[in-house]
Amino acid sequence: MSTETAPTAAELAALLSSRVCHDIAGPTSAMGAALSVLDDESALDMRDDAISLLRTGAKQIRSKLEYARVCFGAAGSRGGEVSLTEIKSLAGPMFEDSRPDLVWPSESGAVSKTAARVLLNLIWIGVDSLPRGGEVIIEATPSADGGARLRVSAKGTRLRLDEAYQKAIRGERPEDGYDGRSIQPYYAGLIARESGGRAEARLDGDRVELAALIGPEGSEIKAAE
Repeated sequence: MSTETAPTAAELAALLSSRVCHDIAGPTSAMGAALSVLDDESALDMRDDAISLLRTGAKQIRSKLEYARVCFGAAGSRGGEVSLTEIKSLAGPMFEDSRPDLVWPSESGAVSKTAARVLLNLIWIGVDSLPRGGEVIIEATPSADGGARLRVSAKGTRLRLDEAYQKAIRGERPEDGYDGRSIQPYYAGLIARESGGRAEARLDGDRVELAALIGPEGSEIKAAE
């Protein structure tokens, strides 16, 4: 990939940070408002609502950070596997208040941490493509060599998948450059490519199709060397 299409390291870090901060800004602001109510002696009748808002905000921030830790971060040492049950346990609280329903045809098996990171990003993109609700169907098929085939299908009304996303996931710079949204499909595709695989996103009739092929375990280490 040429340097003209790839974001710089500084740009990648800044935009991924922006993506994470954007999602925790809402519940953080809500918690700040709740604390203001608790500090106001004239609003004692709203105290119970404020405490409930604090609990909800804390729960949302925790679920988002735990998800982002695996989705964008190292999530522990290199190597190892993540079970599909664990991936589901991260996705459930993260998207509990989202309109689309998450559908898991199978929860058995485990995938490499590389595959887990890509899958969590694809799930997030799939949920965002369904602002009016629908279903996000999640499938992961590990291979004997440590690779995996990942597929996330989003079905529902008023589907959306920006052309910038479709280009970014292939490693192509969008016409207006990368932003806090399009950097996520770029990052998912980057991880897949560095493993020796690939990723794609397309709007296919009544659904959004997100797919990735993750290369054999250890491919990313060889690529780095």
